[in-house]
Amino acid sequence: MAASVFASALYAKLFPTGEVGRLWTDSAEVRAMLLVEGALAKVQGAQAVIPEISAAFIHRSSLEVQIDPAGLADATGQNGVSVPALVAEFRKAMEAPEHAQYVHWGATSQDIIDTALILRLRQTLAAQELVLRKLLRHLGEQAAAHAETPMVARTYGQHATPTSWGAVLAQWGAPLADALDDLDTVKARALWVSLSGAAGTASALGPHASDTRAKLADALKLRDPGRSWHTDRSPILHIADWMGRIVATLAAVGQSTVGLTATECAEVALADAGSSSTMPQKQNPVGPSALAALGHQMAGLRTSLQAAASHQHQRDGAAWFNEWMVLPQIALSCAAALHIAQNLVEHWQPDTDAMANTFTGLGAIHAEALSFALASRMARPDAQAATKALIADAMAQGKTLETVARAAYPNLPPDLFTPAHHMGTAPEHARNFAQRVAAL
Repeated sequence: MAASVFASALYAKLFPTGEVGRLWTDSAEVRAMLLVEGALAKVQGAQAVIPEISAAFIHRSSLEVQIDPAGLADATGQNGVSVPALVAEFRKAMEAPEHAQYVHWGATSQDIIDTALILRLRQTLAAQELVLRKLLRHLGEQAAAHAETPMVARTYGQHATPTSWGAVLAQWGAPLADALDDLDTVKARALWVSLSGAAGTASALGPHASDTRAKLADALKLRDPGRSWHTDRSPILHIADWMGRIVATLAAVGQSTVGLTATECAEVALADAGSSSTMPQKQNPVGPSALAALGHQMAGLRTSLQAAASHQHQRDGAAWFNEWMVLPQIALSCAAALHIAQNLVEHWQPDTDAMANTFTGLGAIHAEALSFALASRMARPDAQAATKALIADAMAQGKTLETVARAAYPNLPPDLFTPAHHMGTAPEHARNFAQRVAAL
């Protein structure tokens, strides 16, 4: 097995990451760091911090030079960061020492690494947003179509009261829509430039360091935080928390779908169910199971990232390294969950006949409605006790709850045991959600 399922040719289709996958490679990291170095030189040239002609040469070279990440490995292993080796190779590749000497002027490794990281996270969020919007559109369309489709609601895995398939879809979709609404705020709070020098004091960046940072932010279309954030990992936590919310919701979709596709339930059919090597009858819910697994993984990753946010003094190697180990997995886990869910929702088929048949049998799902109907004739505690007694009678006699209840109380409402009449606000919730996402 590969070190990560996201870097595995064998498991690439089980945990697909789409466009996000290419953003979390060594080559993408090197390219992003070169872009930051080039933008910094261009800004400093305009400020006359470095010669403008050198700045122009460095900026152009940052877009053209190709550096093999493998060639940086030895120095990175020794230095703990890749930037010293990157800068050395960049200067060498430029073949113009009179200009190359001004590369990385006044910056520290963390400035380059963190800003490059934010550039990749910005692209990651953009790619995830596209899939999230598609997923929400599918959920909204299906919620509208099935707003009135009766379905058994389940609490603690047991039949509770009637709901609708559309309302269940809305229940899953609402937090995803909330996350989409929150994305602009997350970007504003997290997509920061980093430029504050070795110890966060910008001492080598000159008297106009703050202006340099602001102009670099503008050049890269990032936000200027107005300070150093070398040890303040809030931007990273904001983004990871957003991704964690997505994965938690989709893991719940996966877990519920595993239950809905179970042989004993079979209320949802999957277009791409998996097969067994020995049992021909099996239709395994592979996609939903992958969503649940990603949820489990994300829980551990977020715990590690939380620990990595506590830095000692003005920089902490161990904490920073830990962030490098877990943050890519968080981004890729979210990307994979979105792709799996989008494909799942687009192609699954609810079995409305199976959903209707679930209401047959004893009919205990109508117990709440019965208890409130009886509460119009007696005190509420007495109504609940009477309902429990009627359920016990129905089970003992092998009859439906409706038959026993109507025999005991002939004047019960005619629609009391009709699921469609007891879905409450479920259809309304489904339609409201559908309208909300239709406007996205």
